[in-house]
Amino acid sequence: MFYVKNIPGWERALRVLMGVMALAVAWSNWGGSSLAVGAGIMGAMLSMTGLLGFCPMCAMAGRKLDKDH
Repeated sequence: MFYVKNIPGWERALRVLMGVMALAVAWSNWGGSSLAVGAGIMGAMLSMTGLLGFCPMCAMAGRKLDKDH
């Protein structure tokens, strides 16, 4: 792989859950609100980082996954 996972399992599950919820909000409000686009983008990013286990922003901040726990 080209990246090292930097998100623990509990946070990955939380990111996927919150991402799916944001995508549902975006889908239900797509034509009526301009915030739906933002919710869709946020939901997609949260879901992808949760599924991959890698967050580029966390990597830039120097966050590393603790392998001891």
